[in-house]
Amino acid sequence: MKGLADVQVTIVGLGLMGGSLAGALRGQCQTVVGVARRAETIDTTLMRGLVDQGTTDLASGVRQADVVVLATPVRVILRLLAKIGPLLPEGCLLMDVGSTKAQIVAKMAELPSHVQPLGGHPLCGREVSGITVADPTLYRRCSFVLTPLPRTSEAALALGRALVEALGARPLVLDPDRHDRLVATISHLPYLLACGLVGTAEIAASADPMVWEVAASGFRDTSRLAASDVTMMLDILLTNREAVMEALGVYQAQLRRLTRLVEAGDEEEMRDVLSTIRAQRKEMFP
Repeated sequence: MKGLADVQVTIVGLGLMGGSLAGALRGQCQTVVGVARRAETIDTTLMRGLVDQGTTDLASGVRQADVVVLATPVRVILRLLAKIGPLLPEGCLLMDVGSTKAQIVAKMAELPSHVQPLGGHPLCGREVSGITVADPTLYRRCSFVLTPLPRTSEAALALGRALVEALGARPLVLDPDRHDRLVATISHLPYLLACGLVGTAEIAASADPMVWEVAASGFRDTSRLAASDVTMMLDILLTNREAVMEALGVYQAQLRRLTRLVEAGDEEEMRDVLSTIRAQRKEMFP
């Protein structure tokens, strides 16, 4: 298998994640090709210098690719996996950047034998979307999960690692089910909590609109994820329902615990619990 500098990488989907990926890889591999549904997206990507070539035709975009990365919403990735296999050349490495992995990896297992599949999930992103906000530095210093299949060759995994490192990211190999359980807690649950916070404030605002006048940085920071792209988040939640429900159950137990503390009004106990949580947070993010 070729080294990264000698390969053509085709990126299917040129939103925030795909466009940023293209820009980060351009100049580090032989050719970067972008595939998008709309010609205007291709024009913007070319104008910004994020790709070497662009097309709206999937078949022509992947025909000569050594590496193909699917950078669309999760359920679109699943649909693409059902049809892209016969379009790929012999030995092509097929990756994705979907935020859930179990269903994607299961679908990858059905690909034709000439394709080398490798699941992926970069642990980065923003609450904005579209090619206009693509940023080649987006992946720097983030962890990038790789979920190889039993059929993924060592050479294919090595090329996937090289691609991740070229982005400035840190490759982290995980089992897909374990990945989905972990991100349910640290990524998918926080989105729902942010939505719940905004909904709670909206109820308060219906009684007193002044609530928005006093909302400051604390509310803005903790509710930021509620501004995430809804289509993207629906795909994530609906393909990781079991793990998300489990995380919600754990959180609800924590919320009941905090509710009881406030209700009891025991200052010493509250201080002990909140101080422990504060220390845990500081240890995680010094």
